[in-house]
Amino acid sequence: MHDIEPHWRWKAEYDAATDERSPFYGRVYDEFRFHNKVYNYFIHPQWDSFGSSTLYAKILFVEYDAGYAILELIGEWNDCVYNDIMYLKREIIDDLSHYGIDKYIAICENVLNFHGDDDSYYEEWYEDVRDSDGWICFVNTLEHVEREMSETHLYNYAHFGEAYNGINWRPHKPKQFFQAVNALVEGRIHSLPAGF
Repeated sequence: MHDIEPHWRWKAEYDAATDERSPFYGRVYDEFRFHNKVYNYFIHPQWDSFGSSTLYAKILFVEYDAGYAILELIGEWNDCVYNDIMYLKREIIDDLSHYGIDKYIAICENVLNFHGDDDSYYEEWYEDVRDSDGWICFVNTLEHVEREMSETHLYNYAHFGEAYNGINWRPHKPKQFFQAVNALVEGRIHSLPAGF
């Protein structure tokens, strides 16, 4: 896991460490010392810790005027034992919501397991965004992660599943990626165009 870096190709357009409104503003990264772990496995030092002991994030892009954020996650999402959704909601989402972000794409291809529990923080997150026609979308979830999310009834609060999996998002600019996911969420298209 130590060689899985967060996506870096958009860094020239957005860097959470230099964004004064970001919860990670001012963070300094050491490229040579690995200290964050998922259980016994070190992860790349570019991932951001936000309180969870098994789930880490990177805010890849925020567009305040359009009200959206793209995050990438890695590790084990464990609400059952560690209440990871509470940390995600309180330490990242609440800060972004304060500045008008109401559309969230969470890239989950590096989320290796999901263990659901109470859905109250998901419900709160959903209520925060729905009045402004916002939404939450989990992209590229692994099959067993998607299954557990479904069993926890997260489809009541977030978009995920077949239409949002297998998306080839890396070659695209963040605005193109957002527009494609937004079109899916709003039902204007039922599958992504060629190239995604």
